[in-house]
Formats: sequence, structure tokens, C-alpha cells
Amino acid sequence: MRFWPALFVAALAALFALAQAFAEQGYVIVEAKRKPSDAAWREYKTVLLEHIAGYRLREEVPLSRFGGWRERRVKSTGFFRTEKVGGTWWLVDPEGCLFFSVGVCSVNINPTARGRAALAQKFGGFTNWAKSTSDLLWRLGFNTLGCWSDWEAFRTLARPMPYTTQLNFMSTFGKQLGRTFQLPGHAGYPKSCILVFHPGFAGFCEEHAAKLLAPTRDDPFLLGHFSDNEMPLPRDALDRFMSLDHSDPGYVAAANWVREHNVRKGPQGFAAEAREAFLQYLVATYYRIVSAAIKKADPNHLYLGSRFHGSDLRQAAVFRGCAPYIDVVAVNYYHAWTPDAQLMDSWLAWAQKPFLITEWYAKGMDSGMPNNTGAGWVVKTQADRGRFYQNFALGLLAHPGCVGWHWFKYMDNDPTNKAADPSNRDSNKGIVSNTYDLYQPLAQAMEQLNSQVYPLRQFLLARKP
Repeated sequence: MRFWPALFVAALAALFALAQAFAEQGYVIVEAKRKPSDAAWREYKTVLLEHIAGYRLREEVPLSRFGGWRERRVKSTGFFRTEKVGGTWWLVDPEGCLFFSVGVCSVNINPTARGRAALAQKFGGFTNWAKSTSDLLWRLGFNTLGCWSDWEAFRTLARPMPYTTQLNFMSTFGKQLGRTFQLPGHAGYPKSCILVFHPGFAGFCEEHAAKLLAPTRDDPFLLGHFSDNEMPLPRDALDRFMSLDHSDPGYVAAANWVREHNVRKGPQGFAAEAREAFLQYLVATYYRIVSAAIKKADPNHLYLGSRFHGSDLRQAAVFRGCAPYIDVVAVNYYHAWTPDAQLMDSWLAWAQKPFLITEWYAKGMDSGMPNNTGAGWVVKTQADRGRFYQNFALGLLAHPGCVGWHWFKYMDNDPTNKAADPSNRDSNKGIVSNTYDLYQPLAQAMEQLNSQVYPLRQFLLARKP
């Protein structure tokens, strides 16, 4: 997605053509495990950019200062928004250029002693790290700072990068009440019951949004806001809320809902239809309250949701519940080697809104790390990580509902960081190591595909199934 030197592109095109000539199968095989403890490696068909028959590499893809596609323009508003163009969902950058968000999560420094020493040695200080890292991400074809990134460090650079914020409404409210605990990757709640029915939640959200959103309200480089991460939204939420102490606001709300809807509990518990209806009501209540608080404090930017995960991804009630209040649906998508086109069709049908893949990754065993923590795939090499990246990204580009992806994450875990949550302790998740060394084979695969995202998306969507 940047201007490549002509000689480099010509050489790459020659290699690309050669690879296509030999790629008779249209895929390669990569061995992977869901987790290191799996007994055996399994083989997965993996499609790479070189296997896309008929696609010709673009030497130049002209970009706006935000990283949008200057060749395709619609109405500009001065802020990011969404639009469906010819049956395909897009983000639109502040200049009116179509925009596909290619991001990286957790773009931060390593706060440990070894991390600080490496920062000083490689960059001389924080300011140089921010500039160097921004240059690297743009060079690799990324255009967005994903969730948990130190966006303030990049906001004042000569070329800022679009960014996202994480507001943590529910987890902050729950922590203030002493009702949360740490689970791998996200906050936990008693009986997996979020505190959305607490009488103080709506007021808290208004105050929280007013305080946090004022500094960025008028910033055109802000893509949008995440409100929480991986909240528990279990299929049996009704049973769980009805099992709370009868003085709990969650129980009171659920009991009132049961009474108002004339729901009866049978010997096997509540019927599936009742459970689904209550789950949709639960999700809608959260999104109605949080969306109102965000839009009141900041009417200019997108609301990107609470980052669904796990069983959420197959529950129509979850997507239908958020639909009236959201601009983009955020999905942390794990345990799929290739994106499931039918599942993505369902997300689009349920929500009638575009979706953004906000976490996905693979870990390489050649990194020297044990890779025991985290939900991503395990592969043998950094080159295999790059192959996984291209395969998964191609599946997303080919879907008309997807408006981007955010790789998890910028830097590897550091086992000496005892403050990290349990899902981020010992794994090779980064584009760089925890001492800032770039994983070249992964980076090369990322750059090759990212540089072609806009014309490649157009090509893939124009192909007959």
C-alpha cells in the first residue's frame, strides 16, 4: 500500500510469476497445532498471494495521508465513517477515500528491565522508538494502531497513524465495585454475569465517556472506540442471572424480564428460545447504554463495539442485540486456520453492519519461546507465521462485510513481566521480539500482502465464487 521502488517491484513480480507457474495446487501445506501440548502436528491447506491466479501486483497504490485508497473516493466528512459501496462494506477516511483497516494491537514499549535496556540500546530513547516504529509499520503496509496501543506517542509525529481507543466501561465499573477478577485475556465477573443492570452503570458510563473522550473528540486520525474486551455473554445467561442473590440488581432485572415475558422454567431449565431472547436483551441493554454515552461525549467517531470472542461468534442473539447501537462489530477470531465464509455471512446477516477482526495470530516455535499462553495457532517457523497471515488475510479480503484486521500483537511476551495477564506470559505473538528484533520472514509476508490490499480486495470481490 505504499510506493515501492520500481526495481524491487519488478524483481518481486518476477518471483511472483515464477511461484504461480509452479503452484499447480493453488496452495501450500503448513503444519500447525492449536496449542503446543497437542500430540501431533496437523496439515492445513494454506493459500498465499502467489496462488491468486490472474492477479497482477500493483507497483504503486496511491494512498491518502490516513492510508486510504486515493483511487476510490466517496463523500468526505472529516472523520472516519462506514459506507456500503456496490454491495461491499468499507471504512471511509476523513478525506473520503475508501479505507481498509490493517492494524496491529498493543503497539507499546516493553516495560521490563530488559526491555528498557533494549530500548536504550536500539533507539536511544522513547521518542526515537515511536518514530522508528511508526516508520516500520507504514513500511509494512499497516495503517492502524489497534487496541491497547500507545496512540498518544504517535499522535504528534510528522505522519500520524490512525488509531483506536479502549474505554473499558464494564471492567472499570466492575473493578470499582470490587466485582471483577482476572481471567486470561479479559476480566471475569461473578457467575459470568456482567453488571449492566446495576442502577449506577448508566451514570458511570456518561461520566467515564465525558472524561476520556474530550481530548480526542475532534481528532481526524481517531478511527473509533472500543468499549470493553471479551465480556462474558454465555448462552445460558438467563439461568446464571436467575441464580444470583435475590437482592442483586442482575437477578431483579432477570426476574422482571421472566415475569413480563411469561417465561416458565422447566425440568431442564429455561427453553432455548427464552435463553436466546434474554441474551439479546442483555446485549442490547449494554450496547444501548454504552453507545449513548459514547455518542453524547463524541458524536464524531465510530463505535467499534466490545470485541466479541469464543461462543459469541455463533450466537445470533449477540449480534442482533448490538446491531441498533453500533457502527462496526469487533470480533476476536481464533481457532480458525482459514476464515469461515458462512460464519462471516451470518455475522453480516445478524447485525447488518460491517465487522472488523480485532485479534488473530500464530506463534512460531523457532522463536525459542514455549508458546503455552494465548489462543493463537502454533506453527514451526516465522515463515509459517507469514504463510498463516496471508492465508487468513486473503479470506477476510474476499468477504464484503469485513472492513479490516488487527494482528495481535506488536511485540512478543516477556516472561520477566510478572504484571502481564495470564494470556500474555510466554509466547511469540509479535512482529518484533521483546527486545525489538524484527521477525523478517513474517514481516516480508505481511508487507507483500499489505501493499496490495486495496486492488487485491477489489480483484477478489469481483471474482466469481
